[in-house]
Amino acid sequence: MSALLYYLIVFPISFLPLGLLYKLSDLLYFIFTRIFPYRKSVIIGNIQRSFPDKSELEQQQLLKQFYRHFTDILVEGIKNLSISKKQLNKRMLVRNPALMQELYDEKRNVILVSGHFNNWEWLISSQNFLFNHQAFGIGMPMSNKFWDKKVNQRRERFGMQVINASNYQIKFRTFKKMPFSVLTLGDQSPAHSTKSYWMNFLNQDTAVLFGTEHMANDYNFAVVFFVVHKIKRGYYEIELKLITKAATSMNWGEITEIHTKLLEEEIIKNPSQWLWSHKRWKRKVPQDLSELKRKQKKQFEERFRKLKA
Repeated sequence: MSALLYYLIVFPISFLPLGLLYKLSDLLYFIFTRIFPYRKSVIIGNIQRSFPDKSELEQQQLLKQFYRHFTDILVEGIKNLSISKKQLNKRMLVRNPALMQELYDEKRNVILVSGHFNNWEWLISSQNFLFNHQAFGIGMPMSNKFWDKKVNQRRERFGMQVINASNYQIKFRTFKKMPFSVLTLGDQSPAHSTKSYWMNFLNQDTAVLFGTEHMANDYNFAVVFFVVHKIKRGYYEIELKLITKAATSMNWGEITEIHTKLLEEEIIKNPSQWLWSHKRWKRKVPQDLSELKRKQKKQFEERFRKLKA
């Protein structure tokens, strides 16, 4: 069934012009706001906790604005299966490419970190030609193996290499050709509450993936936060912000705090452009959070800072 859906419907639709696909987006927006309110309870719950000062009317307005943005992201995701390099070059611009060029000239490997904000799929597909670094993307496999294989094949067609989060170490140890950049989305819900970094994010205790910080310390990567700005329908600009070139000199949790707060700032400025429909706050706050943080800090320092002691 998955193969029939892909080959007979989804992939052929991806070849339609974006103008027609946005008509499909308009239809989906009508369905989500009038007939089938997709994940409405999840979205409203996330908005209420994140913006407790917003009135009910403001929350409903944000819900509609999110659906408007979300349906565009859905059809742009379909278009991503066949969009050309020429079109991506036209629609995904980098505001300050000199930062990545400088790191490339210094032969520095880079972690590019952000969240599910605006069109991350087009960036995944275009990363390898937007920057000189060899592009890698780290993620968890989809539950449907067929879709996981097909989507990643299309993501990789311009040189990106998608790596499973469970075995990225092998790729990093064996890849020697050139400086590379690793794209991570740090706003996914972690699998384990006790293995996460806990901090305040959008007015609530939040478990944050600690992988970016671990990778930066393990391999001495430079860390760059990126944000995808929406210029108009179907056109985006990427802004880069250097977090550090010296991860091993930073305190436990500092990198995670910085990139998460930078994402939070962008969400507050343009809240409809974040993925409110995912269950971001699935993990319960551990009972003795202060003791957990003390243990995590000790383990981190024993692993990464013992040579400096």
